[in-house]
Amino acid sequence: MVTAMVKLVLFAILLASLSCQSVVGARTTPEGSKSDLVARLRLDDQQSPSCWESMFQLQSCTGEVIMFFLNGETYLGPKCCDAIRTIEHDCWPNLLGTLGYTTEEGDILEGYCDEAVHNSTLLSPESNKLKDLHEAESSP
Repeated sequence: MVTAMVKLVLFAILLASLSCQSVVGARTTPEGSKSDLVARLRLDDQQSPSCWESMFQLQSCTGEVIMFFLNGETYLGPKCCDAIRTIEHDCWPNLLGTLGYTTEEGDILEGYCDEAVHNSTLLSPESNKLKDLHEAESSP
């Protein structure tokens, strides 16, 4: 009786190990999958904007973006806006959402930077303060 039980357990282990071999075995990947990934990440095109550099630039100007939303400062530096525009227009439009910005915040950043480029002059924080002071003095 014990030997029958041992044989049954050994048979079950053998059967399980044989079935696992097909599950954990290496699978072949489609031939074009690597090139598809390279294309999606835009790593192969020398003429395309540098999406990865723009992402790191955006990371370095996070402080500006936080102040933009928290304090209502209407200033983002040109490099920060360049990064936002490159990411939104040329690379991965949904990236800002994956970095924790809401859709509305992403739209605000994109709109601000688009308008800044359209006007072709970004105001410095000092000129914004002077403008606000001038408007406050001229109002009754």
